[in-house]
Amino acid sequence: MSVASLIRLLSLAAIWGGSFLFMRLSVGALGPVWLIAIRVLLAAVFLTGVGVATRKALQIKGFYKYFLILGLFNSAVPFLLFAFAAKTLPASMLSILNAQAPLFGVILSAVMSRTWPPVKVMAGLALGVAGVSVLVGLDAAHLNAQSLLAIGAGMLAALCYAIASVYARHAPRTPDPLSNAHGGMWASVVLIAPALPFFTPQADQIAHLTPLMVAAVTALGVVCSGIAYMIYFRLINDIGAAPALTVTFLIPVFGTLWGWLFLHEAVGLNTLIGGALVLWGTALVVGFDPRALFRAK
Repeated sequence: MSVASLIRLLSLAAIWGGSFLFMRLSVGALGPVWLIAIRVLLAAVFLTGVGVATRKALQIKGFYKYFLILGLFNSAVPFLLFAFAAKTLPASMLSILNAQAPLFGVILSAVMSRTWPPVKVMAGLALGVAGVSVLVGLDAAHLNAQSLLAIGAGMLAALCYAIASVYARHAPRTPDPLSNAHGGMWASVVLIAPALPFFTPQADQIAHLTPLMVAAVTALGVVCSGIAYMIYFRLINDIGAAPALTVTFLIPVFGTLWGWLFLHEAVGLNTLIGGALVLWGTALVVGFDPRALFRAK
């Protein structure tokens, strides 16, 4: 992995770690469906503006099915599931659940190719999963009846991300990174729009919408979806689907950090140890040697 790709990986993890904070701040006023509908619409409009500014047309001919599948598994369904979970779980826990995606991704790739991943990759995945477990801290307070449903939703969302990543990797043809993000977001808008009339927020909910919530929703759409997916698909092109998916091992580190800074969530020794294990596991899976930073020119 080049230094530039490493920087993109870390930046993407920091941005997506913040997405759970933004969902926690805004889901109470808008509800999961309207929140995510606004998120994907803002992202799609932003990416349209990027395309116009850079004079890059959306590669849509021959990619209708691709965009619908990508939009379904990479945006619409997982976004909705995490927004639902955000009503119950703290931002740090949401980011930790998200980190299961690389494990699902490697399993799916292994099933499709009928081969076992290299030992080094398996060791990295094991370290990543161990790190996530340490970050959770085996906190029994999260295991009540209501939160179990939210945890299940988060796990299912992680599986959706893995399906989307493997699909993008094995598709016969894929568009350029901008079109990948752009088309997927417009497909998500189309997929979610029919549900809006059935989940209209109540007047008392809208009354609690504050400028901070509006800013959170805007950041969720423009930064965490529009800009982030441009970075993500660039990483897939540069380093491959499986290494790019390991960004989700880093997300709990940033998700926990943002939760501590802005939501006053506790950070203990388990957070520090878990974060170190996650970083180590990610380095093994993506094949990054930290010494390369000192050799780079």
